[in-house]
Amino acid sequence: MRHLRTATTSHVLHLNAGRVRHTGAGLAFWFRPLSAVISEIPVDDRELPMVAHARTADFQDVAVQVTVSFRFADPALVAGRLDFAIDPDSGVWTGTPLEQVAHILTELATGQVMDAMATMTLREAVVAGGGALRLTITEGLQADERLASTGIAVLGARVRSVRADADMERFLQTPAREQAQTEADKSTFERRALAVESERAIAENELANRIELAVREQVLVTQEGTNARTRAEEAAAAALIAANGAAERQGLVAEADAHSARVVGEAQAAAEAARVAAYAGVDSTVLATIAVRDLAGHLPNIANLTITPDLVTGVLAGLVGSKQA
Repeated sequence: MRHLRTATTSHVLHLNAGRVRHTGAGLAFWFRPLSAVISEIPVDDRELPMVAHARTADFQDVAVQVTVSFRFADPALVAGRLDFAIDPDSGVWTGTPLEQVAHILTELATGQVMDAMATMTLREAVVAGGGALRLTITEGLQADERLASTGIAVLGARVRSVRADADMERFLQTPAREQAQTEADKSTFERRALAVESERAIAENELANRIELAVREQVLVTQEGTNARTRAEEAAAAALIAANGAAERQGLVAEADAHSARVVGEAQAAAEAARVAAYAGVDSTVLATIAVRDLAGHLPNIANLTITPDLVTGVLAGLVGSKQA
């Protein structure tokens, strides 16, 4: 006895004596290897990459990279059309069913690519890319009767690239490169023109600023000169006013001093005249006495005084004579 356990992505078909004993995905069961016929069909989604070669309408060879997504939609039908039998002892396929399926899909997809490329020129095929070609391949494989009768369902197709040979690719790339270079040169020229225009605008702005500063400086110099002249005129006028005021004050002071001196002189002269008039009839001896008294009033302090007989004799004689008279 042998035991078989499969994953949920594998469909197992167990026959014994031509009758179905077990069928389904993710099964586990015991079986006799000598009488059992077991087929294991994967039911997960699978990807098949391929390269399809074709010729365009202008007789140019192209290589198309295609990836086909498929799955085995009817495992029982697939097991009846393709050999998915496994060895009961080792559990591996006795044949190469996946290679057979890949060959079938590659042939069918290549036919779809050739039919589609035959209606396009090389430039159209390269420029169109994989959009329209992807839809053509997908619809063609899904409508193929052989795949439907085998139980294979095509989920979709993706076109990765459409390539010509190296020389033709360079030939096709030349206009695009020249156009790109032209656009680059145009952009360079535009940047240079913009830079020149910017530099010119900057230079004009600097010149305008310098002119404006020069004009303002001229106005400032003129205003400063005017202000200095005004200050000098104001200072001269103030000095003139001050000088006139000082002269007037000095004149008034001189007149006042002269008048005061004149009044004082007149008073002193009147007093001196009165004093002289008072002394007019006085004896000379009395005048001498008065003079001595006045002199004594203006002399400094005398600590010692020496009087000689000659001085006293004369004075006494004068006094005696005045009394006798």
